[in-house]
Amino acid sequence: MMKQKKAVPNLNRPEFIQQGKTIGIIGGGQLGQMMALSAKYGGMKVITLDPTPNCPCCQVADEQIVAEYSDVKAIEKLADKSDVLTYEFENVDLNALSDVADKVAVPQGTNLLYITKHRLREKNFLNEAGCKTAPYVSVKDMTDLRKAIKKIGYKCVLKTCEGGYDGHGQVVLKGNEDLNKPEVAEILSTKDCILEGWVNYQVEASVMVARNANGDVTVFPVSENYNADEILHISIVPARISKAIYEKAQKIAKQIAEAIDLRGILGVEMFILKNGDIYINELAPRPHNSGHYSIEACNFSQFDIHDRAVCNWPLPKIKLLSKVVMVNVLGQHVQGVRSVIPQKPDWHFHDYGKGENRHNRKMGHVTILTNDIEKTLKEINETHIWKTKVE
Repeated sequence: MMKQKKAVPNLNRPEFIQQGKTIGIIGGGQLGQMMALSAKYGGMKVITLDPTPNCPCCQVADEQIVAEYSDVKAIEKLADKSDVLTYEFENVDLNALSDVADKVAVPQGTNLLYITKHRLREKNFLNEAGCKTAPYVSVKDMTDLRKAIKKIGYKCVLKTCEGGYDGHGQVVLKGNEDLNKPEVAEILSTKDCILEGWVNYQVEASVMVARNANGDVTVFPVSENYNADEILHISIVPARISKAIYEKAQKIAKQIAEAIDLRGILGVEMFILKNGDIYINELAPRPHNSGHYSIEACNFSQFDIHDRAVCNWPLPKIKLLSKVVMVNVLGQHVQGVRSVIPQKPDWHFHDYGKGENRHNRKMGHVTILTNDIEKTLKEINETHIWKTKVE
């Protein structure tokens, strides 16, 4: 039987965005900045829309439109100036995105955002796609919450269905006394919440996966992740798990990409249980913090691949060039990290160029290529910059 040749993009197809065209990015934070840097290296022009003048993305883009994300006229202006639109976060106005789809390529569409920006819809989608998740119940008020707790039991997590990030918009409930926490009333005031059962996982992990309009799929290595105060602290790649579980995690990520008809990159956050089961926690329809290691440690970074995917360029097989540890730099870590730069010639220091340094605000990250993960973790711990220790 003759082997079928892989489809080659047709340069005349409207979804193929040629080199030299303009990528419009909704959002100007660090993810937009790193998307823009990759795009510029690839010969593309970049325009970003963000309400903050001199935002991180603006510092490397060709132009910034200073406006709120809800400003429909500003999004129309961005569409008029761009050949393809993408975004760096979930809280994008779906109607505004739909309204400009006749003016500019929007390869990610609105269905991806519709599903991933709402936790209940996301959980329903994952179950329909054949993935395991924590048990969950829709909750709108305290009466619903008490009923849901009877069904799910303690420990559990109450979350807003929309808008939460880095621990915001969620609270862990360990017993009836926790129902009096002020965070509970604040979350319930949204009238659109979800109660999730607690998963006793052995490893928290994530996989970045990408797909283009031609149906090419590429998957990144599995990252082993550790959080502090509900914010990602350290990612270790490759994850220290068995080969079988590693391959299973990548296979599930590909399965989700196909099921959601992905265009662009997707972060798949997962819990790996002691018995080898994998529960999907959340999806991120964009580059993800746990994928930053790929800038130095892979043949193509997650930002390179996202830009290629939304432009419908062919997608390469991802190769891990070195074991790697990535550690986040929050506001409280900045001075400590800057003080060790002269002592760490092999560390890659990233600073996002944010104007205001705040506690628990992501200000940058450090990537360390290594032959010995445990030795590198010890080296990080011995700086005493980060309170959380990982071994």
